[in-house]
Amino acid sequence: MQISVRNQLARTVKEVKLGAVIAEIIVQAADNQIAAAITKDAAEDRALRARDKLTVLVKSTSVMIQK
Repeated sequence: MQISVRNQLARTVKEVKLGAVIAEIIVQAADNQIAAAITKDAAEDRALRARDKLTVLVKSTSVMIQK
């Protein structure tokens, strides 16, 4: 499958926090972490677990930085 998203980061899952409806997926990115909120069903369908390898796709209308 080809995807138009250009910002793709191959990373490792650090933690999966399952809520009643939403799952928070914490991904290790060098010295930082990226958090993604997806549905609990989507996390369970993909059987996401700590130490899984995955690709983070970043598509945003706004990215802010601070110095």
